[in-house]
Amino acid sequence: MSNKSKVEEMEDEPTKGQTEESTELNDENIEDNNSEANEDEMSEEDQLREDLAKEKEKFLRLFAEFENYKRRTSKERMDLFKTAGQEVMVALLPIMDDFDRALKELSKSEDKEMFKGVELISNKFRETLKNKGLEQVEVGPGDVFDAEVHDAITQIPAPDEKMKGKIIDVVEKGFKLGDRIIRHPKVVVGN
Repeated sequence: MSNKSKVEEMEDEPTKGQTEESTELNDENIEDNNSEANEDEMSEEDQLREDLAKEKEKFLRLFAEFENYKRRTSKERMDLFKTAGQEVMVALLPIMDDFDRALKELSKSEDKEMFKGVELISNKFRETLKNKGLEQVEVGPGDVFDAEVHDAITQIPAPDEKMKGKIIDVVEKGFKLGDRIIRHPKVVVGN
């Protein structure tokens, strides 16, 4: 019985070649499982990289939009500061015209002290407005008429050929605040 049992045991035991084959099969199965896991990890890693790239692009776009917003609001603020007093300046222009008329009439009178007093007040008023950015639009007789700058109130026959299309008289002075004209000079044009 001992012989038979040894033979049976030998039959039950796998041979050395069979053990190596099964070990190789197990290793292949493990490698397949690992490669599938690596593929999952790689695709997950690729997905994370893609998501990171998208978020980075969103951030850059948002940053660029914010920089444009800052630049635009800064420019608007500067424009507002330049022309903040425009309404006040426009309201004060008729007073400046009144000073000019008063000085013209006082120059005809004999009271030179009153003329000097009004002239001092007028000059102080003009300097204050000039310091706030108000400038007179320079225009005079003989200048070429420009519809963008001048406001023609009437046309009269030109005294000579040279004055056709040119300014003959300035009825009301024009002023600008910064680069913006707030009152166009009113002129008479020769035709």
